[in-house]
Amino acid sequence: MTAQIIDGKAFALGLRARVGELAAAFRGSAGRPAGLAVVLVGDDPASNVYVRSKGKATIAANMESFEHRLPAETSQDDLLALVERLNADDRVDGILVQLPLPAHIDAQTIITRISPDKDVDGFHPVNAGRLMTGLPGFVPCTPLGCLMLLEDQLGDLSGLDAVVIGRSNIVGKPMAALLTAKSATVTIAHSRTRDLSSVVRRADIIVAAVGRADFVKGEWIKPGATVIDVGINRTDEGLVGDVDFDGAASVAGAITPVPGGVGPMTIACLLRNTLVAAHRNAGVALEEGAI
Repeated sequence: MTAQIIDGKAFALGLRARVGELAAAFRGSAGRPAGLAVVLVGDDPASNVYVRSKGKATIAANMESFEHRLPAETSQDDLLALVERLNADDRVDGILVQLPLPAHIDAQTIITRISPDKDVDGFHPVNAGRLMTGLPGFVPCTPLGCLMLLEDQLGDLSGLDAVVIGRSNIVGKPMAALLTAKSATVTIAHSRTRDLSSVVRRADIIVAAVGRADFVKGEWIKPGATVIDVGINRTDEGLVGDVDFDGAASVAGAITPVPGGVGPMTIACLLRNTLVAAHRNAGVALEEGAI
């Protein structure tokens, strides 16, 4: 069996196009563009690339981009003061503080000071609680993108056996909550799960987000399963995921590649969340299911 390749890049381009059209309509109805503020502290090379790409994508989607680049020695109090100013700025609908932060700044303290209504990353405890209890809120962008790819590939997820490998607040836990809300039967596993291969082998859906190159082996995969590989690991051979792609692709029914799978969905879902925030903040209706 040769797995179907799930083209996250193509799906993300379609989502970004829809967001751009709706953002242009929002500008007309609200009299202002939707706005996303991105804060970068320090000069981490990867973070610089991410922030630059987010800014370009925001502008391309007919939204306004507010970039705040702060030196690495910025104090926690000064960063908190900036967050409070952005919370109060009516032009800003979404706030994203790029992680990781310098060691002297506590990331959780910063995240909890972002207004939950502008927390388009979905990391605030209020939004985490809304997700767990089924209330409207913002979902972290990567798991939201994974869910979109799964539903596009499989349709109804109810009753399917899903294993999420990884228990982070950013991917693993919200991914499990999203799948549970779709009536899948969900197991959260991790690198210390006993007999992990047997746990994975029973799954119809596998979401790998453990942060280890080629961690999930092809022989672990149930024939015909759908594999979503969240991992991005730099090796001497280039970027690879958390799943042994060649081994898994010979067994699975469908699989995301690395790169070109989940990665492009993250920024697309960030733009989607920002547009939703703009409609809520401006009191402008957004058609159910539009994005």
